[in-house]
This record gives sequence, C-alpha cells and structure tokens, in this order.
Amino acid sequence: MDNKTVLEKANLAIAKGDYEGFLSYCTDDTQWTFVGEQVLKGKEEVRKYMAVAYTEPPEFKVEKLVAENDYVVAIGRISMKNKEGRAVDYSYCDVWRFRDGKMAELKAFVIEKN
Repeated sequence: MDNKTVLEKANLAIAKGDYEGFLSYCTDDTQWTFVGEQVLKGKEEVRKYMAVAYTEPPEFKVEKLVAENDYVVAIGRISMKNKEGRAVDYSYCDVWRFRDGKMAELKAFVIEKN
C-alpha cells in the first residue's frame, strides 16, 4: 500500500471514531508537532490527545493530497468540538513523514477560521 493510501485509510478510521485503528497506521515512536502549540511523542501521548480533542470524531474534508518519497501533504478543513461542545472550524496543512509504510511524524499547521 502506498503512503497516500495509508493516510486515506487512517483518515477513514478517524472519521468513524476508530482511534485505535488510526493508531495502527502510526509507528510506535510517532511524533506530532502542532506548530506553535505542542509536540506529542509516541502513540501513548497521541492516544491521550485524541481522547481529549476528539470527544466526537472530527469532521474533515481533505482538499488536496500530495505525495513524494516518504512524505504526504494533506490540505483541508476540519471541524472539532471544543470543551463547551461547540463546533470550531479550522483550515489545516498536515505534513506526514512515513517510515516503513507507517506514519512516523506529523507537522501540523492549524488555523482557526473566523
């Protein structure tokens, strides 16, 4: 399976609320960097983040997927519920680095839409 397909399948798992299914596409030492916010190191930190940030599966639309070598770039929109239960809309650009067919690193640029 190519890297683009791996990301598409992982995104389908997220949309269904299957967070463990999503994590199965990640390396154990995956690292997520939310530029200007925080860095998550390893599946356990990502799992904890998802438990808080994704109280309900996020709704997202991938507008573009660009793949080259070990990288896949996803550009799109995402809507997630905040702590008060209100949907908040964001634009994002995710840069994924793959290793051995799994998602090893994410650099996410996420901007809240007004």
